[in-house]
Amino acid sequence: MAAAQGEEAHVVNKNRRFRKDKPWDTDDIDQWKIEKFTEVDNKGGTFLEESSFATLFPKYREKYLREAWSAVTKALDAHHVACTLDLIHGSMSVRTTRKTYDPYIILKARDMIKLLARGVAIGQAVKILDDSIACDIIKIGNIVRNKERFVKRRQRIIGPDGSTLKAIELLTQCYVLVQGSTVSVMGPYKSLKEVRRIVLDCMKNVHPIYRIKELMIKRELAKDPKLANESWDRFLPKFRRRHLRTSEKTARKNERLEARNVERTAAGLEPIRATKPEKKLYTPFPPAQLPRKIDLQLESGEYFLKPTEKKRREEQERKRKACVSLV
Repeated sequence: MAAAQGEEAHVVNKNRRFRKDKPWDTDDIDQWKIEKFTEVDNKGGTFLEESSFATLFPKYREKYLREAWSAVTKALDAHHVACTLDLIHGSMSVRTTRKTYDPYIILKARDMIKLLARGVAIGQAVKILDDSIACDIIKIGNIVRNKERFVKRRQRIIGPDGSTLKAIELLTQCYVLVQGSTVSVMGPYKSLKEVRRIVLDCMKNVHPIYRIKELMIKRELAKDPKLANESWDRFLPKFRRRHLRTSEKTARKNERLEARNVERTAAGLEPIRATKPEKKLYTPFPPAQLPRKIDLQLESGEYFLKPTEKKRREEQERKRKACVSLV
């Protein structure tokens, strides 16, 4: 009887019955660590086909790229990737060579020339060749149609003296550059998603300060090991975007009026009475037509005056107004 009870207590969940212990997978192993790819790891040898990517750049970047191209070539030569700058067609291209051993480095080189075309400096763009850093180019040009509204919301990402942009960079450990109709972001994979969310929400009229506040709370909660396996929803602020109905606006207005009346009564003053605007008497007939200028002249007799008399009268009226203004 006791053995049967022991067997019943040892029943395993059917969803986990095929799971086995992994003695080699311990808690001290960093699952997010990216091991560096070396030439020894490439078991296949040289590539069978040449891979290449090209991107266009604007005219104003031509001078800078011409000056910095030697640094671009030097950075890519270390990974055995060839690059070409075409000033006639305004394009940059990268391609693999016979010595290239890393199959993913061509995609990193593609991202590098994309960042250079979007206004990122060469010293910052070279960092994309590191395996732990990724990039994201967020297009914001088609989200807002109105030009003035677009410029205001784009400026909201930067903030006064770049303070909002600096706060985003510090909290997400990313490099953010707002240029034209795109936002270039460089940083860890996890943080790119947060920056994209902040930028797109800002262009949809959600101020970045709300997301910054949320990130600051998350950073503080991450320091507490007790909350590692708990939901943080109860700590995060809930921002609701909702337009009030007319009845709700009226109710809030009445509440504010009642609160003011309570304060006035306590101070010994008369309460404010809510005055409704008087309703105009409805009539199906249109309003009377206003008299024309000629009709007014006919009534005053000015219409029948001679041109010389009209001129004399105008001069007298002008002198009278000048005297009144001097007094």
